[in-house]
Amino acid sequence: MKRILATTLLSLAAATSPALAERADREQPVNIEADHVTVDDRNKTHVFEGKVVLSQGTLQIRGDRLVVTQGADGFQTGVATGTDGRLATFRQRREGTNDYVEGEAERIEYDSRTERAKLFVRAYVKSGGDEVRGNYIEYDALSENYVVTTAPGSGGQASGGRVRAVIQPKGSAAPAEAPAAGR
Repeated sequence: MKRILATTLLSLAAATSPALAERADREQPVNIEADHVTVDDRNKTHVFEGKVVLSQGTLQIRGDRLVVTQGADGFQTGVATGTDGRLATFRQRREGTNDYVEGEAERIEYDSRTERAKLFVRAYVKSGGDEVRGNYIEYDALSENYVVTTAPGSGGQASGGRVRAVIQPKGSAAPAEAPAAGR
């Protein structure tokens, strides 16, 4: 029964309307602001610290610390973390709309080649009115899929926590506001 429930939750999470990331973003330069940076040219690693903001087109990643590594192929990977209870965040516009996909976690790993964001610990992603929460979320902008589990590689198997999803009805009008008391 637990396996069926976990599979159902993963299916629901995948059915939410994650959106394709803005395609033009990948052609934009990466801009990073921080209070301090340490550069290791030999290993192609940059460590940014203090109110870090990475932007590339509509993609924005914020954290207290960001480690960016460039591979031999020229693509970058980044690991953003928060400190003192703060979470790292990301935000990116959906292709062809003014809607955004937003997320937060204690650690966010982003791979520019695969356009995957992995969110670890207290992970949350919102797309439109749909939301998913879990200890681990992997968001694939190319395939438009989420994987939400209690731990990386767990395949949804319960390991001391649950994933949660809120899926809004599609194609229906927003619910009307309840009348104020006394009317």
